Amino acid sequence: MGGQAVIEGVMMRSPTCIATAVRTAGGGIAVQTEPFTSLVRRYRPLNIPVVRGAIAFVETFVIAIKSLSFSAEKASEELPGQEDAAAPGDGEKKPQKGLSFIHIFLTILAAFALGFGLFFYLPLFLTELTGFTHGVLFNLIDGVIRLVFLVLYIVLITRWKEMRRIFEYHGAEHKTISAFEEEGRATLENVQPYSTVHARCSTSFLLLVVVVSIVVFMMLGRPQSIGDKLVRFAFIPVIGGVSYELLKLSAKPSVRPYLALLVWPGMFLQRLTTKEPSSDQIEVAIAALDACLGDKMVES
Repeated sequence: MGGQAVIEGVMMRSPTCIATAVRTAGGGIAVQTEPFTSLVRRYRPLNIPVVRGAIAFVETFVIAIKSLSFSAEKASEELPGQEDAAAPGDGEKKPQKGLSFIHIFLTILAAFALGFGLFFYLPLFLTELTGFTHGVLFNLIDGVIRLVFLVLYIVLITRWKEMRRIFEYHGAEHKTISAFEEEGRATLENVQPYSTVHARCSTSFLLLVVVVSIVVFMMLGRPQSIGDKLVRFAFIPVIGGVSYELLKLSAKPSVRPYLALLVWPGMFLQRLTTKEPSSDQIEVAIAALDACLGDKMVES
């Protein structure tokens, strides 16, 4: 099982299904489920290390857009009566339903563009200003700057009050998945004691990406031209694939002690990106899990 926090809700993903549950303005829980089987499972030749990680990265991006679009639509729906009172005049047009998906897509696309600029090319530019030319030292400084940027970014968004509820739902997602993985079920009572930290969290993944990028870029040497910088960009799927394999491996209890030094920083950062959820938020996470594991594909 895997998942992510969305606007006023949680998305859960199993090997065969995706379910998104959202707390509506009226206090109910809206759930959307759809069947989903990864390309890696459908086409066995793709299920090889590193390649499957790159595919999972793209699939996660697509799923995130769909889930965020649904959550934005449901969380912003008005209560019965409010919609009538705020109905537009005869000469006005109602907003189109599809706009939320477009807005979410463009927002995430812009965030990715900003992320590449902030976490890959800006550190590279700043490292070039230092004057170091030795490949290993150059890339080590580049990686340290990238790591500092990542930590500062996480610290800054934790101070954004509107993000707190997202972090609480993030915690609810982790606690619910942990309860299900340990006990085979998730109820309000058995979910509560679990930690908001989880070994397969995307926060840990981001940190692994930074660490792996340092090693990969060291092998590429110091970029001398625009072409060399574009080669770095082309290696991002490889970095993501290797990071995926390390994250997957580190989640295994038998291997975890050997990768403790690599995993611990990511687990520590999760203390910033997850918060203790309320019972209402845990109920939403459980609703997403139950829908994801159920046979019925419905929207309620």
